[in-house]
Amino acid sequence: MDALTCVKKLGYVGVLDFATVDEHGAPQVRNISAIHFEGTDIYFLTARGKYFASQLRRDGRVQILGYTRYKETIRLSGVAEEVPKAEQTHWRDVLYREQPYLENVYPGETKDIDTMFVIRDYTIEYFCLSTRPITREYFAVGNAQITPKGYVIGEACIGCGTCQTVCPQGVITEGSPYHIDPAHCLQCGACAENCPVGAVRRL
Repeated sequence: MDALTCVKKLGYVGVLDFATVDEHGAPQVRNISAIHFEGTDIYFLTARGKYFASQLRRDGRVQILGYTRYKETIRLSGVAEEVPKAEQTHWRDVLYREQPYLENVYPGETKDIDTMFVIRDYTIEYFCLSTRPITREYFAVGNAQITPKGYVIGEACIGCGTCQTVCPQGVITEGSPYHIDPAHCLQCGACAENCPVGAVRRL
C-alpha cells in the first residue's frame, strides 16, 4: 500500500465524508461527491455561501473518510486551501466534465457561485479489517508530518505477559519490554487496561 493507491481507492468510493469544525467548535460532517483527483492533489467544490466554505476559509483543517467494500477505512487529515482565482474556472470545468450531474445542481451561469478548494499536504491512515491480523499504515503527502498513534510498552514492563494474553489480534511479542507491532494494532487499549504496573501508554 502507498499514498497514491489510497487516494485512488477514495476515488473508487466516490462519495466521501468531509469533516470540519464550526465557529462553536462543534463537529460538522457532510457527504461530498464533487471531487477531482490530480495525482495526490485533491480538488473539491462547494458554493461560496455554504457553511462548509466558511469553515474551510476560517480554519482550513479537514478530515476525509472513505470505506471500501473490502473493509478498508481510509482517513485523510489535512488543510484545504481555496484555489487561486485565476485557476478557479479551469478546475471547476474539469470537475463538471467528470461529474455531469452538477449541471442539474448549478445550471448555466448559476455555477459562478461555486468555489474550488484543494488539499495538497495531508496524512493518510489506512486501516483494513479484512486481514488477520488487521493492517494499519500511515503515509504523509506533501509537507505533512505523521503524528505517531497507538500504544507502546515502556521500561516499567515486568514481563508478566498479561498484555499478550488480552490482545485481540495477537500482535504483542515477548521481550524486555514486551513489544506491540503498530502495523497490526487495533489500538483498542486492552493491553493498557490490563497491565498490572501501568507500563503501557497511549501515544
